[in-house]
Order: sequence, then C-alpha cells, then structure tokens
Amino acid sequence: AALPGPAPADWVQAPLEPAVRAVLVGFDEHFSYAKLCQALRYLLRGGPECLLVGTNRDHRLPLEGGAGIPGTGCLVKAVETAAQREAFIVGKPNRFMFDCVAQEFPVEPARTIMVGDRLDTDILMGNSCGLTTLLTLTGVTALDEVRAHQDSGCPARHSLVPDFYVDSIADLLPLLGP
Repeated sequence: AALPGPAPADWVQAPLEPAVRAVLVGFDEHFSYAKLCQALRYLLRGGPECLLVGTNRDHRLPLEGGAGIPGTGCLVKAVETAAQREAFIVGKPNRFMFDCVAQEFPVEPARTIMVGDRLDTDILMGNSCGLTTLLTLTGVTALDEVRAHQDSGCPARHSLVPDFYVDSIADLLPLLGP
C-alpha cells in the first residue's frame, strides 16, 4: 500500500481496519515503509492488547554460491524497533511450533530428530525440545562455527551444538533404505 499524501501527518490518516487485533510479520519481498507505518499504527491503536507476532528471526537467507538476502528477522526487527516492543516468535527456535505439533501427534522426543542447516534456529530448537539434532552443512553454518561453540565454556553456546552433522542432506538417502 502506498502512503497517502506527501507528509507524515497524511500517513497517519489512512483508514485502519477496526477488527485487527494482531500484527504478523513474516517474509515479505514487498516490505515497505508504508507497511511499517501501518503496522505501527495498529500496534499503537491496540496497545498491549494488539499482538505483535513474528514468524522467525532468521537474519539472512542463504543462496547458492555463498550469496544471501536479508531474512525475516530484519523485518521483525524493524517493526519491533518502531513499536518499541518485542515480537512473540512462533517459529524456530521458539518451541511453540514443536508444542503445537506435539499436541496433535504422538511425538516422542527421544525418537525424533531435528534436521536443519542453522545453529541459531534449527539446532537450538531441537536441543531445547530434547530432540536429537542433525546439522547439514549446506546452509549458513560451517563446521568451524560448531567446533567454536563446542569448545566454548559457555552453556548458551553449547545449546547450539548438534548431536551429528552431515555435509549434505543427500548423505542421509542411503540410510533411508530402498
């Protein structure tokens, strides 16, 4: 949505939907200053009763060849900064998503493996939920980073260490059988 009028005083005059009680920030390749203004207006109008929810805090999304683009966490941080409050994150590494799945399905953490390519989301969530964790080295994490966390004396950094790692998810295919 475009900002109405040329000045900030005009921007706060755009109509707001009366039924909105939450602002959800997710991946949006069309994120704009207008959307940021709108999100802030809803949060200010609703006060603490208007929820601020983020899907995840991934700061960068990896692309082939070592390239990357800004992740959803950048967008969440923009809204948090404007609103001067923290979003409730429903995705990794928050265990909310795991708890929702575990309510619907008979998940046994001791028999469940979390596979992912990021230490700060996938592996952290798996470890905090009591799952076995497997890191694939095809994402943003290098083995040197894992070793640095492992050798650290910091318990918070140890929570980022996976139980196992593979170079690629394709390495698991032979284990899955015919």
